[in-house]
Amino acid sequence: MRKLIFIGIVAAGALVGLMSAAHDDLATRMVMSAVGALFAAPIGAVLTRRPKPTVVAPAWDESLEAGAITSPKALAANYWRDKGHPPFMKPQEAEPDKHMFDADKLG
Repeated sequence: MRKLIFIGIVAAGALVGLMSAAHDDLATRMVMSAVGALFAAPIGAVLTRRPKPTVVAPAWDESLEAGAITSPKALAANYWRDKGHPPFMKPQEAEPDKHMFDADKLG
């Protein structure tokens, strides 16, 4: 049904273009008919488009809770910052001049 309405609107635009040049030669009537159809096509597309479906947001998002730092969504959001480790479980980062894994410091 929408396609039929669209074709009808484009045909009406072509008819308006044809009637505006009714007393001219054949080439001018054809050009004006094409121009009328060209201007009617976007109007017909807008008038016959389908409405977008409405998306209902969830009532509550788990990641907004205070203790949700270990939720899968929070872990995925902070993966690159935490380098794949859960919060408060990251190993210590050794600085280049602190030899924290030397044999004399392990015992």
